[in-house]
Amino acid sequence: MILVLAGYRPAGKDMTMPKLIRLYIRNVLIGFGISAIFVAALIAFDVAGLRHLMLGSSAGWMAIAMMWFANGIVFAGVQFGLAVMALRERDDTPRGGTRAPVATRIPAPVRATSAAAPRARR
Repeated sequence: MILVLAGYRPAGKDMTMPKLIRLYIRNVLIGFGISAIFVAALIAFDVAGLRHLMLGSSAGWMAIAMMWFANGIVFAGVQFGLAVMALRERDDTPRGGTRAPVATRIPAPVRATSAAAPRARR
């Protein structure tokens, strides 16, 4: 690990990170950044008295860290899910039918048969 960080590369081996791993790391960092902004907004706007509770306690920093971490997991998961769903291949073929109007007032002849015995007419 230290050799890789120092720039050592074994001969014949490609040491680049796979694209999916890079996508995951980037979106996790974005998710935790959004979490930091969210927790800062909660504290700044004193939602439900959280600022008073966190800053008035000696263990308030732990509550802030736990809120940041828990929300970071959620936001990172959502961010990565959105990124993966956006990876789909674009289909350029036309979808659906044409928008030509369909004539609906023209009667269509239909033959109706009944399995029941015919009734007598009066």
